[in-house]
Amino acid sequence: MTTGTVIIGAGQAGLSLSRHLTRLGHNHVVLERGDVGERWRSERWDSLRLLTPNWLNTLEGSPGHADRDGYLASAEFVAYLERYAHSTGAPVQSNVDVIGVEEESRGFRVRTDAGDWHAANVVVATGFADIPHRPPSAVEAPRHLHQLDAARYRTPSAVPAGGVLVVGSGPSGQQIAAELRRAGRHVVLAAGRHGRLPRRYLGQDIWHWLNEIGDVDRVVDNPLERAKLRGGPSLALTGANGGEQLDLGVLHRLGVVIAGRLAGFHRGRALFADDLRTTVVGADDRMRHVLDRIDVHVEASGGAQVERDHLPDLRLPDGPRELDLARERISTVIWATGYRRDYRWLHLPVLDGGGELEHRRGITPVPGLYALGLKFQHRKSSHQISGVSRDAWFIATHIATAAALRPPRPPEQRYAAAA
Repeated sequence: MTTGTVIIGAGQAGLSLSRHLTRLGHNHVVLERGDVGERWRSERWDSLRLLTPNWLNTLEGSPGHADRDGYLASAEFVAYLERYAHSTGAPVQSNVDVIGVEEESRGFRVRTDAGDWHAANVVVATGFADIPHRPPSAVEAPRHLHQLDAARYRTPSAVPAGGVLVVGSGPSGQQIAAELRRAGRHVVLAAGRHGRLPRRYLGQDIWHWLNEIGDVDRVVDNPLERAKLRGGPSLALTGANGGEQLDLGVLHRLGVVIAGRLAGFHRGRALFADDLRTTVVGADDRMRHVLDRIDVHVEASGGAQVERDHLPDLRLPDGPRELDLARERISTVIWATGYRRDYRWLHLPVLDGGGELEHRRGITPVPGLYALGLKFQHRKSSHQISGVSRDAWFIATHIATAAALRPPRPPEQRYAAAA
């Protein structure tokens, strides 16, 4: 099977690129391991709502959502992607697993469990977070503990009876901990570095202000800055219950036990670092820095001093240094400790020392190979639903012009160019 471009992934990135390539008259196919938006279907919990308001959840070329300031449920977003794929005529082939991508004399060979594709270009649009990450301490966990990644969590009723240790205080960890506690479960949260912001500030959703001060679309063109941002804390926000406030203080008031970073396990006990106070102060400092910038922007725009609307500094009791899992009847640990990328199927010299794709605005060192939807690919919003379209247009025009017109070269010359 032969085509101009193979797009791997039929999420928001792959579908957005497909729309642009179709409008440019470029022949292509979109391969998806499951159905359209598969990760939103199979790797999200049932009650999840997007943490961005709906005005940030629209792809170019589609109408806005009915409730501009609401927060879509994950199932609603899947339905939206399906409609988008249908309306744009995206040539999606579902239930196709990509086994390997390798270079050949006239482009690339994409090996799948449904046969091979040959194409001049390949676009990796598999998302910025695909493989759940567990810290090394996970192997030390007592055998009686049921271990579950956040991507596999669905509902409190599907978690074995007993208490739950949630590891990680990003948006997933905090949202899951809140849901479990409200379901009557005993919950302990091991908190690491995270971001804290108010859901609403000065009468507006916080994303309104992040957009106003230029944070949403700020260009990130320096690889060192990109790596630093990728390693930074995620914002612990939620779209649940109409977009409620969520932070460690809210969880504490719900009855969640807040501990420091998980240091490991020993003889049936979970051990925690004595760093909770430092973690909380760090989150508060970062929050104040952002809110101060918003205040300056508002004052500069309106010419009047604003009345500060800051959340108070968070005060929590000292967390436990260790936890007897049997005594606390903890039966499950949920790892909400982030994700990593796995490109072992990509048999090309495009990975850096950390296993990340090397690229400049999605253009890799191997001519004809592109990436789309990566975190901070070109802007801070590149991995967000509303931010992927501009990157998709840039890649589409590059494919339809320079890449499509480039004469084929022997593999050894192409590798030399990549080097």
